[in-house]
Amino acid sequence: MIFSSLLFIFWFMPVFFILYYLVPMRAKNFVLLIGSMIFYGWGEPKYLLLLVISILVNYFSGLLIHHFRGRADKLILICALVFDIGMLFFFKYINFFIENINAFSGSSIAKVNITLPLGISFYTFQIMSYVIDLYRGKVDVESSIVNLGTYLCMFPQLIAGPIVVYSDVSAALKNRRITAGAIEEGIEIFVLGLGSKVLIANNAGELWKELENIGYDNISVPLAWLGMLAFTLQIYFDFNGYSMMAIGLGKMLGFEFPKNFNLPYISTSITEYWRRWHMTLSGWFRDYLYIPLGGNRKGRVRVIINLFIVWFVTGFWHGADWNFILWGLYFFVLIMVERAGFGRFLEKHRIFAHIYSLIAIGFGWLLFAITDLKQLGVYISRLFTGGISGSEIYYIRNYFFIIIVGCILSSGSGNKFYEKIRNKRAVVAVLLSCILILSTAFLADASYNPFLYFRF
Repeated sequence: MIFSSLLFIFWFMPVFFILYYLVPMRAKNFVLLIGSMIFYGWGEPKYLLLLVISILVNYFSGLLIHHFRGRADKLILICALVFDIGMLFFFKYINFFIENINAFSGSSIAKVNITLPLGISFYTFQIMSYVIDLYRGKVDVESSIVNLGTYLCMFPQLIAGPIVVYSDVSAALKNRRITAGAIEEGIEIFVLGLGSKVLIANNAGELWKELENIGYDNISVPLAWLGMLAFTLQIYFDFNGYSMMAIGLGKMLGFEFPKNFNLPYISTSITEYWRRWHMTLSGWFRDYLYIPLGGNRKGRVRVIINLFIVWFVTGFWHGADWNFILWGLYFFVLIMVERAGFGRFLEKHRIFAHIYSLIAIGFGWLLFAITDLKQLGVYISRLFTGGISGSEIYYIRNYFFIIIVGCILSSGSGNKFYEKIRNKRAVVAVLLSCILILSTAFLADASYNPFLYFRF
């Protein structure tokens, strides 16, 4: 089940929230846990057991860390992390390693017949934050398995984030206020996220899909650049739209989830871009990998090594393929160049800095989108050597409006306009109603409705 589906909007949401609001506060976590299990199991029932096992292992690990504080707590933490990372490794990376061992050694090890569980990368990182912070003494042990299960399984952010660390919601798990104002704000954010996903991301994605269908060998220079722009807009409005819907649903439940995007495409450097893009992931790697490795406290060489590890893992976290590793290392190189002095140049030349950032981000998304490295090379070559075919007119005419709207909204102009009218509740109500009606019409009619981050 996905948020941008008629099933979720007109069946799951009404039934779930009616039950959720009717039960007393002491029962809300239980209702939320069961509702989240139904939400997850609707699309992938066979992996519900995996989710339950993860809850049990980390719940009892937490109790043992608390009980053996100062004695065997580090060993218990290591065992819990080995389980969490081992589970992620097996389901997400085992076949990648088998393929590469076979390719490099000439062996014929059989691949494992498994599919990647939805959201495993997200909920694994979330539950790891609990046991790590408990070991560090930053949070108290969770004595209620229902509360911990609710934290891990909470359906708004279960399968594609934002990554919510336990300390962000631990207090709300035990006691939270649900107000009419928060519900109204949550619905508002949800509808805006839905429109972002359905009306912009899906339509921009149609262009990228068409280029895949006609073959990269057959696209011209203008069409190659237009396609890169389309995917750049698609992935932003797709993931930001999902994050907005998750944050809105969280408010309706009585939780405050962290912001995940802050207009990343207005950045004037790649360093700034990664402070604005997928901020909960960047924060997780900072707090649970970069700083424990030593951060910037152990000299220049160690900083370079630490950053290399972080960006390698960042790329590999996104997918078990070489293009994702290259994608992570690509940003590592750009950030190191900026740290070496190029960043100071960018600060003095803002227009150039913005153009550089947009082009660098676009090239990065090509690395992300095209898993076949040979086809990636073909696409990049078409950016400069594809000529002009005349077919661009057809695609520009069909997608001009959505590309322009996407560019305007990703620049922050839409946010400024919305803030101006936000106090005019009647205008906002009409706008949100139009977005909901249009989104519903598109969902009823369209067959293309992916969530790009679902299996990361």
